[in-house]
Amino acid sequence: MSYQVIARKWRPQSFEQLVGQDHIAQTLINALRSGRLPHALLFTGPRGTGKTSSARILAKSLRCPNAQEFVPCNECSECNDISQGRSLDVVEIDGASNNGVDAIRELRETVGYMPSSGKNKVYIVDEVHMLSTSAFNALLKTLEEPPSHVTFVLATTELQKIPNTILSRCQRFDFRTIATRKIAEHLKQICDKDGVQAEMEALWTLARQAGGSMRDSQSLLDQVITFCQGEVSLDAVVSVLGLTDRSLLTKTLQSLVDRDEQGVIEIAQSIFKSGLDPKVFVQELLEEIRNLLYVKVGEKGAELVDLPDSEIDFLRTVSEKLGDHDIHLLFDMTLKGSTDIHRSQDSRIVLEMLLLRMVNAPRIVPLAQIQAGFSGQGQALKKKVETRAQSVQQASVNTPQPSPSAEAKPPVQKTSEQDPNSKATQQDTDPGSTTQSHTSTEPQNSSPQTPSPKGPWVDFVDKVKSANGLLGAMLENTSLLEKKDGIVYLVIPKKMAFFSEKIKEPDNLKRIKTFLKTFWNEDLDVEISLSDGNESSVQTPKQKKEELIQKKKVSDKEQVESHPLIQSAQKQFKSQIVSIKEKP
Repeated sequence: MSYQVIARKWRPQSFEQLVGQDHIAQTLINALRSGRLPHALLFTGPRGTGKTSSARILAKSLRCPNAQEFVPCNECSECNDISQGRSLDVVEIDGASNNGVDAIRELRETVGYMPSSGKNKVYIVDEVHMLSTSAFNALLKTLEEPPSHVTFVLATTELQKIPNTILSRCQRFDFRTIATRKIAEHLKQICDKDGVQAEMEALWTLARQAGGSMRDSQSLLDQVITFCQGEVSLDAVVSVLGLTDRSLLTKTLQSLVDRDEQGVIEIAQSIFKSGLDPKVFVQELLEEIRNLLYVKVGEKGAELVDLPDSEIDFLRTVSEKLGDHDIHLLFDMTLKGSTDIHRSQDSRIVLEMLLLRMVNAPRIVPLAQIQAGFSGQGQALKKKVETRAQSVQQASVNTPQPSPSAEAKPPVQKTSEQDPNSKATQQDTDPGSTTQSHTSTEPQNSSPQTPSPKGPWVDFVDKVKSANGLLGAMLENTSLLEKKDGIVYLVIPKKMAFFSEKIKEPDNLKRIKTFLKTFWNEDLDVEISLSDGNESSVQTPKQKKEELIQKKKVSDKEQVESHPLIQSAQKQFKSQIVSIKEKP
């Protein structure tokens, strides 16, 4: 049985038989029954979705003498003539071969004639987008005001080529691609009525290859039936059409989830032994991963997957072992691999490396899971480390550890932090700083991870800065040498010498004395000098603050890096912690 016989035999004879276009069938039936059928209709949509068949059904509904509620009988001579394209009053014009202005002029001359029988005359213009510009212009007036007994039906697959002047004169009907499930069920009905044994998986494969076109699916079915001469099997469909066996795709997904390297190697060998095109396989694998993600989303997503229930159940089982991000990663890798295969001279090597990369792809762990700990093991490790840290801290409190003699420093007197008159106030207690005094040195912090207090001079400069920002900014570049005999001796690094003259101005000295009286409750004079060249011995409040900030950053970084969860994450991802400013 040739395709032409199958197409003619199973062409829809009424709107009820129109597959996948219920919205159009219902609209046309309601328009006929209510007397609101437009004089010009434009059917647009992909190929093989029923545009021409719908136009013939509409013509039969208008002209069938035995029609009940505009449902043709499909038995009278008028219905048969229309189905076979020989009716005198239903004129079918091929726009591809009659695209000139002369053909449209001839149509304009005959459109005024009454039908030979019945009340209606129907013109069906197929592939109307092929008409020339002059032909469209010639059709405009007739299309806008046709005789009352004439109905125009224009069919096209390329709506963008139709002039707006034509579109505005027609009522538009958009035909949709037919769902794979509906195509497969319709092919099953055809096989059952023709006595052909067919596997449902084979019909599903044919439906997917049709791309939503019923005509293409029937053509493929006729090709497979001719090859099989009996039962239509999945192996026969795969062999005839050069497709990928669905079981090979399911095995690939299962191997990727199980991280079975040996399995994907065997799959790659099977692909090339069977002569399958790697490009076709990768494209179908890409679609299968897309279906996997839709099934992972939930029931709403599963409704968008045109697959048998058995395969949907398999995808649902596989999706439980993967996260959404894992599926997205597999999709991106497959998409890139598809591009690489198309550009490669040896598709086999690219496909093998692609499958091996995918089977070893890292599993993506959400940040929330990292923060909460890697399941129970991470929580146990965190608790263990915290318990050990508490034990060490308690032991250090109960048993003080003596510091090495080389690092021993004289203790800081309590009065030195409170009374600026005491000798200790002449020295900054900030870590790492020293004074210019010949008889004393700056006490060092006993713990390098715990910053020492800022010191009296730093506190004084902060208070001045809050009251007088400009003066405080200048004093930030000075260091307290000593306070002796009612005089505060300040030293400025040589590289900051320009501040010396500025501070020595009478107004500024007067303000400094006022602040000293306010904050230290003493009448003190101020003496300013430059450093002796040893810049490291002069540490200004600004430098001390910067040093404290740097020590704080180092302390925070060490604390973060020592955290058990961060260490586990570094080990898991084989990475290191880098701050933003440390990036190149």
